Amino acid sequence: MDRHPLNLLLRFALEVAALVVLGRWGWGLLPGWHGAIPGLLVPVAAGAVWGIFRVPDDGGRPVVSVSGPVRLLLEVAFFTAAVWAAYATGDGRWAAPLGTLVSIHYALSWRRVDRLARNQPLPASFPQGRPRA
Repeated sequence: MDRHPLNLLLRFALEVAALVVLGRWGWGLLPGWHGAIPGLLVPVAAGAVWGIFRVPDDGGRPVVSVSGPVRLLLEVAFFTAAVWAAYATGDGRWAAPLGTLVSIHYALSWRRVDRLARNQPLPASFPQGRPRA
């Protein structure tokens, strides 16, 4: 189920939701339109870390290759920060659903999580080379 299209769609939706929540939290750091600065910088920084530090064969070529446990730690930090930010914005009604959906996604992706935690290579996303007859 790790690479099932619906689970990958859920993961993408969670990533986008996390960035939106982090941006909303960042916007509230400064009064008025000055909040636009952290409102843009916080999700851009989080998205950059998410996209740069990756393991091979996990959704594309990594810019900076990291070990499985490091990637798993980054993902946990990213989603934990998003759930905390949803709660900290003063309207915590989105924190529990976001955290629940993240937990469901990782439960469905238990094989990937296990391989990352044990620093084992992930199966290639797409077949390499030409198909064999």
